[in-house]
Amino acid sequence: MGGIEHKSPVELAKMRQAGRLVAEALQLLSDIAEPGLTTEQLDRAAGDLIRKRGGTPAFKGYRGFPANICASINEEIVHGIPGPRKLREGDLLKIDIGAVWDGYYGDGAVTVAIGEVSELARDLMQLTREALNVGIAAIRAGVSINDVARPIQKMVEERGYSVVRDYSGHGIGRALHEDPRVPNYVERRVLSRDPELPEGAVIALEPMVNAGRPHTQVLDNGWTVVTRDRKLSAHFEHTVSVGADGPVILTLP
Repeated sequence: MGGIEHKSPVELAKMRQAGRLVAEALQLLSDIAEPGLTTEQLDRAAGDLIRKRGGTPAFKGYRGFPANICASINEEIVHGIPGPRKLREGDLLKIDIGAVWDGYYGDGAVTVAIGEVSELARDLMQLTREALNVGIAAIRAGVSINDVARPIQKMVEERGYSVVRDYSGHGIGRALHEDPRVPNYVERRVLSRDPELPEGAVIALEPMVNAGRPHTQVLDNGWTVVTRDRKLSAHFEHTVSVGADGPVILTLP
């Protein structure tokens, strides 16, 4: 980990292409996700699309992860492993996808309501999407990581929900995870450990918001992270570059 990397226009163009693949796959899965479909079917559809477009699924084999996507349901926060589990009416599905294009990464996530969901689930999903947007709006050259995290945490906690603290966003580029670490809450850091974002930096910003307490637990499969109190969680993510005039979202169609 050698500090925050500045990405050149050529590198950013490759990351934008990777981001488009992520966006297209997320849109596809959001459109087809319905009761009765398995998370394994979603995984296959995403992998097929990314490869067909000339990219590579970023998660498959990453630190031993066995699938193309992360599919997490209800109290599962992140890193859910796709399998034969069928989606059910009322589920809150989190889909996290990464793609590689010519050696550069894109990373994004959405939360999808399966059929009719509870009022709590709808509110949690909408709030988490809004929290991502306010975080993105705070991104510009010269701001610190805490400057980005502060409006996210404020919005979430004012609504009575909690921000996950054990997992965070991250820098991204030639590797899926680069400096800096990008938490969604304000950390007490000395100045040298609250780095400023330079123009050309790229981060994956990804609020994870719980309906209950922020505490987490990893299941016996070694991957799936759940809320310790087993209450609902939502997750949204974009890959964002620091442009001359503000944030540029790279994970858009």
